[in-house]
Amino acid sequence: MTRLQVTVDDQTYEIEVRQDGQKQDEFEVWVDGVKVPVVAPLADENNLLEWALIDNHPYEIAIDRQLGWIRSWSGRHTLHIRDLDVLFARPAGGDGRVTAPIPGLIAKVLVAEGDAIELGQPLVVLEAMKMENEIRASRSGTVAVLHVQPGQTVGMGDLLVEIG
Repeated sequence: MTRLQVTVDDQTYEIEVRQDGQKQDEFEVWVDGVKVPVVAPLADENNLLEWALIDNHPYEIAIDRQLGWIRSWSGRHTLHIRDLDVLFARPAGGDGRVTAPIPGLIAKVLVAEGDAIELGQPLVVLEAMKMENEIRASRSGTVAVLHVQPGQTVGMGDLLVEIG
C-alpha cells in the first residue's frame, strides 16, 4: 500500500493506493477514506496515462512524467504528490535524483556507477502495465549511485539513480 498526500491546484487529498496482485492496471484507491475503484493502463512516452476508469466512469487524462501537472476535460491543473510514508517530499527531477514515475519491475539497467551521462539519456527500463518505459536522465553528469538492479520491484517515487 502507498499512502500519499495529493494536491491538485489548491485542493489536498489523502490517498491510499493498493495494486491488484493479479491485474497490474487495476487499483484499490481510497480518497479521504472513501474507496474508489480505478483501472489505469499506461499510455505513451510523453504522458503517464491516456485514460482511466475511476469509479466505473471513463476519463481522458494526462499526467506529466515529472508529476507537476494533470490534464483532463476540465483543463490543466498543478499537481503535488507527497509520500506520507517518508519524512520528506520527493525531490523535483532536476536535482540529480531520478525516481520511478510509476510502480513496476526493473527490466534493464542501462548504466553503471561512474558512467558519464547526458540529459535525456536512458538509464533504466521500467516494466509496468505490460509496457516497457525508458527512465531518462534528468540532467547531464555522472552516475553517482545506482539504487536498482534487473528484476527488482519498485514503487512510484522510489529512488532509482543519483546523478552527480
